[in-house]
Amino acid sequence: MGIYLNPGNDLFSATVNHSEFYVDKTMLIDFTNKCLFGENKEICVSRPRRFGKSIAENMLAAYYSKGCDSKELFAKFKIAQTPDFEQYLNQFNVIHVDMQKFLGRTKSIQEMLDFLQKRVLKELKRTFPSVDSEESNLITALEDLYGEIHEKFIFIIDEWDCIFRVYKDNQESQKNYLDFLRDLLKNQPFVALVYMTGILPIKKYGEHSALNMFKEYSMTNQKRLAEFTGFTESEVKELCEKYQMSFEETKQWYDGYNVNGISIYNPKSVVEALTERVFDSYWTQTETYEALKFYLMRNENGLRDKIIRMIAGEKISVNTRKFQNDMCTFESADDILTLLIHLGYLTYDFDTKTAWIPNTEVRQEFISSIQDNGFEHVMKAIEQSNKLLKYTLAQNAEKVSEMLSEVHSENTSLIQYNDENSLACVLTLAYYSAQDSYAIYRELHGGEGLADIVLIPRAKNPNSALIIELKWNQNAGIALNQIKDKNYIKSLKDYHGKVLFVGINYDKKTKQHECRFEMTEV
Repeated sequence: MGIYLNPGNDLFSATVNHSEFYVDKTMLIDFTNKCLFGENKEICVSRPRRFGKSIAENMLAAYYSKGCDSKELFAKFKIAQTPDFEQYLNQFNVIHVDMQKFLGRTKSIQEMLDFLQKRVLKELKRTFPSVDSEESNLITALEDLYGEIHEKFIFIIDEWDCIFRVYKDNQESQKNYLDFLRDLLKNQPFVALVYMTGILPIKKYGEHSALNMFKEYSMTNQKRLAEFTGFTESEVKELCEKYQMSFEETKQWYDGYNVNGISIYNPKSVVEALTERVFDSYWTQTETYEALKFYLMRNENGLRDKIIRMIAGEKISVNTRKFQNDMCTFESADDILTLLIHLGYLTYDFDTKTAWIPNTEVRQEFISSIQDNGFEHVMKAIEQSNKLLKYTLAQNAEKVSEMLSEVHSENTSLIQYNDENSLACVLTLAYYSAQDSYAIYRELHGGEGLADIVLIPRAKNPNSALIIELKWNQNAGIALNQIKDKNYIKSLKDYHGKVLFVGINYDKKTKQHECRFEMTEV
């Protein structure tokens, strides 16, 4: 048993046996077992930090490594019920390396590669005495060893992309690093499986596609690995029931990541909330908001307008295909938004090609990042939003109209305010604080159409639900009648209580808003 070659199962055992919140993700092994030896044996999984990448790698190492006996460790988990469980259990030579740890001990990418080879070769020579004691090239040693004993290796590589995050502009060294991984892993007879993880997808330099053999699973398309990306809703619901925490509040704080149609929760934040018994921002505290702020302060192709729309709850179309898979090449707003998807600050729907801010925790980080940086009017609208909600619930048409007109006039430079969609954006921004006590829906289906904005009270909120209809150059009465005529109240499927209808019209000539209200009950 070594540290890098044929590691033991200590790390995974510690996670399983010393964490009361462990969630069984062992069926990932069933997936990798089906990839062994085949055309899809090179797998690259990219996810945000603290989304369980290292736990998954430690699990794979514990399962495949010859350096331990893990039958008892896995016996109580789902993978033990599969037909191939014992066939591949602890049957492989495993090389498990964390690139970040090697990079942190060296001063250049080349020095890192030399140090990595030195450390792995030391264990390889100890395990296989036939390896030339003078050999300093890991690839050559593995090729010679395979020619002698015909044993295959499984490679598990963590933080593979740290080079591109630390040495952002050193393209020559980056290419040398990619070439090293290509020579080590591509078309090599000694490779049974490669499982490689990081935050970024694989970097490609034009014609230089050194690692084009990898099957990629990223935050823009996790494909078959979606359920292993984080905690699923059923898994979180089970944890909340077991530890008597509010599932609704957990969902509000940490849900929102859409991974190929599966609702995914941030594992770090869920575990911390269950541990501390307090809902707060946990995942975002693992990195200073300055990191997000750096990207938001750029304004390629109207980035600020899109950020404001997402803060207001909109989903924004994003072309992710042009992204260069690094942290320094930004030719458009889409490039920055795609990076934020990979970093976990946004989530993405592969089918609709849209991105949005996933939940309360991340939204708070956006708010912290835009303060005092050209978003002053947006911040003012957010700060006054609680007062606007109170005036709305009190049906104070004069005050609501006055405040909406102010938000509109102060944000026209940031939001192209020329249709009902833009009006809806400003309106949801103006009601920002309502997200704390309401579930807010845009264009919610109900009755004979789509209600523009619907606010449904969360648990313990005694206030009425709101259905808001917007009009442009008409009048608030028409908006109010549409709510009733099209029976939008049917959008409140499981809600019982008072409902406030709100009709709002914006007059382009006078630049004023008109509001009308009507209360009913369902």
